[in-house]
Amino acid sequence: MKAIVTVRLKPGVLDPQGRAIQHALGGLGFAGVEDVRVGKLIELELAEDADVDAMCRALLANPVIESYRITREGEAA
Repeated sequence: MKAIVTVRLKPGVLDPQGRAIQHALGGLGFAGVEDVRVGKLIELELAEDADVDAMCRALLANPVIESYRITREGEAA
């Protein structure tokens, strides 16, 4: 089974990497970029049905400042 975990910073949490990308895009002449938020995508190949939610809470995401979404193979994103 394959699971995809999408992790993003919660609204209101400062995103310095996103801000740096926004600034760099402006410097390259790309106008109109009002905000950039950076996240991460984690693909897990699982031998059997595992507790992916527990994995996210324990290691893959920081639930204080990040939210996450789990999509299993065959589910709509």
